Amino acid sequence: MHRRHIVVLTGAGISAESGIPTFRGSGGLWFKYRIEDVATPEAFARDPAMVLDFYNQRRAQLESVQPNEAHKALARLEQGHKVSVVTQNVDDLHERAGSTRVLHLHGQLRRARSSLDPDWTMDIGYGPIRMGDTCPLGSQLRPDVVWFGEPVPAMDAARDVVASADVLLIVGTSLGVYPAAYLAHDAPARAEIIVVDPEALEGRVPGARIYREKAAGRVPLLVDELLG
Repeated sequence: MHRRHIVVLTGAGISAESGIPTFRGSGGLWFKYRIEDVATPEAFARDPAMVLDFYNQRRAQLESVQPNEAHKALARLEQGHKVSVVTQNVDDLHERAGSTRVLHLHGQLRRARSSLDPDWTMDIGYGPIRMGDTCPLGSQLRPDVVWFGEPVPAMDAARDVVASADVLLIVGTSLGVYPAAYLAHDAPARAEIIVVDPEALEGRVPGARIYREKAAGRVPLLVDELLG
């Protein structure tokens, strides 16, 4: 079997099927919380305790959910191809399903970082970050996630990964979040592009094969197809 480089770009939709609420869509987290209150540097400066509590709740919830059939199928895809997952999600469901090459665009919920030095991070598992928890520099720890208004450090690396794709599989994202949405256009002209999302829009990714379905149902079938 010819080994191809399959790049998988995933968004909130794939994790929603495991029970993690999305920020957008019906019942999304933004219906309960304002972006300005929990997901900006200004919010953390204004009320760090509330921001920490918000992410502590999300981290605790993450421990209670499991990878779904789409996550597992993508991990199985490594049996026949080189697979790179570029995810907008901050959960660890891809890793727990068995994917070995995962790039997190927006950071990782299970990690904390220094408020002063963004390069200093640590794995905290599913436990809380409390007020008074500090890095070696003495600054308060914060979630190692990219907030609105902050740069996306992994963006250049993600673009390089997508640019080398033979197949680009886009799962669980309507490509409405920037700059991540630009990644679909970094695929080489030769690449086959497949989109799996109930809200996928025709023409947003020219030439893409579109399935307006949930990931857990369609992705295992596509993996079987790609494994031949």
